[in-house]
Amino acid sequence: MENNNHCGFISIVGRPNVGKSTLMNHLIGQKISITSRKPQTTQYKINGVYTESGHQYVFIDTPGFQKRYINDLNTLLNQSVISSLEHVDAVLFVVEAGLFNAGDEAVLALLPQSANVVLVVNKQDKIKNKYELDQFVNDIKSKFPFKASVLVAAKHHLGMDLIFAKLRGFLPEGEFLYPEEQLTDRSNSFLAKEIIREKLFRFLGEELPYSLAVDIEEFKVEEELIRVVATIIVNKENQKGIVIGKSGEKLKKISSDARVDMEELFANKVFLQVWVKVKSGFADDAKFLEQFK
Repeated sequence: MENNNHCGFISIVGRPNVGKSTLMNHLIGQKISITSRKPQTTQYKINGVYTESGHQYVFIDTPGFQKRYINDLNTLLNQSVISSLEHVDAVLFVVEAGLFNAGDEAVLALLPQSANVVLVVNKQDKIKNKYELDQFVNDIKSKFPFKASVLVAAKHHLGMDLIFAKLRGFLPEGEFLYPEEQLTDRSNSFLAKEIIREKLFRFLGEELPYSLAVDIEEFKVEEELIRVVATIIVNKENQKGIVIGKSGEKLKKISSDARVDMEELFANKVFLQVWVKVKSGFADDAKFLEQFK
């Protein structure tokens, strides 16, 4: 029997804060990749899967590539971006409408000239003047032999169909890699951890979230609810107090918001317990860094 299915990998790349994770969430129709205003909130490559009409798109959400702050972790995150460009069928190069800087240039320099690269101009609603928007797009298109370009506003779910239309022709013929109902290659336990990490980025200061880690000690599916026990690991004793907050209010807010998101994602009641533990030097530990490779 002839197989008419098509399946392929699409890497989503760009500098920090251009909306890569928001874009992937809207492409697959479910929030699986965390978002915040802080750069490099995404620290792991996550595959998001969308299947329709004989085509399966496997999107790879990557950390934001940046050279401003270089340490062991950022070096690994940058390497993750570079490796995501290997053996893929297409690349979505995401930029922010009206803003193209040295960070974008650094990512552009990574892209193979022969690759099926689609320029995705996100947040197009920020520029009301059509002439200015067209000029901005044309300026970027002059820098690289893009196979196509699209204007989108991922946050408002605008332009997703245009991206699928551009990508469809790049998917090779072949069997689906995932069941049609599957949305990601990551486990529910991993997604629970990422949800908590997102809340840490949203409710804590500029630097602290990068010095934390989240471990899921228990993820148990019971008859009427999912039981999750998580530990937030901090580097110093004073960081523990910051995470917990006065009278425990900050940790309560982080836990409450995380539980609501988990219940929406897992379509089930969630009982969530979150603890905070001090483990000095963990962020420099080889085992901790290994997970980002």
